[in-house]
Amino acid sequence: MRSVALVAAILVVTACSPTQTADGPPEGFVRLSDVAPDVLQEMRYHGEHNFLGRPVAGYDAAECWLSAPAAEAVAKAQAQVAAQGYTLKVYDCYRPQRAVDDFVTWAQDPDDDVTREEFYPRLEKDVLFPEGYILEKSGHSRGSTVDLTIVPEGAGISPEWSVGDPLVDCALPAGQRFADTSVDMGTGFDCFDPKSATETTQITKEEKANRRILVEAMTAAGFTNLPEEWWHYTLNDEPYPDTYFDEPITP
Repeated sequence: MRSVALVAAILVVTACSPTQTADGPPEGFVRLSDVAPDVLQEMRYHGEHNFLGRPVAGYDAAECWLSAPAAEAVAKAQAQVAAQGYTLKVYDCYRPQRAVDDFVTWAQDPDDDVTREEFYPRLEKDVLFPEGYILEKSGHSRGSTVDLTIVPEGAGISPEWSVGDPLVDCALPAGQRFADTSVDMGTGFDCFDPKSATETTQITKEEKANRRILVEAMTAAGFTNLPEEWWHYTLNDEPYPDTYFDEPITP
């Protein structure tokens, strides 16, 4: 009986590994809503309005999880933009490795191109992976990378999008593309297009100025922007630089 009890105890200890709490984010992670409740959350991969056109594997809840230091840093950036009359809005935060794998599988299926008209209208799908738009590993899976924008204070999140709604070129002028509540950044989120590069010369002075507000707030909070994507920021001193987590995002 002692042997059976010992085995059972070992199984319990193993099941409650230190990399994941019993319920919720991995140990060392927090829900952004608990740290920065004023930050809007529009978690695109939980729904259907994304380049896959469907919910992504591992996104079982529309919640932003981040490492605790990254969440605190986002709160600092939120305070800075709030003083200027804006609010941060996050599109994606921690991304399970299984979601990244889902991206890769999708990218390798040439027949699944139902979202091309909006997200990559000037690219063939077979270049998305070799040109680095989609990678086998993502900083998001380390828990300290966030995709976000700024919206005017009080603007809220975007109108609900459902399958069958129009797909409009993400690089068209703001009044023509998807009606995101973001200030005009020159493209929509996840737009696979050269205009998404933060310092591109292909956007207007107003769009450049809006990107600069985000860059300055996030840089001051300790993040570095990915030059190819105006929305993508990684914490400089991330606590898990070599760990790619795979716990699904749950309610």
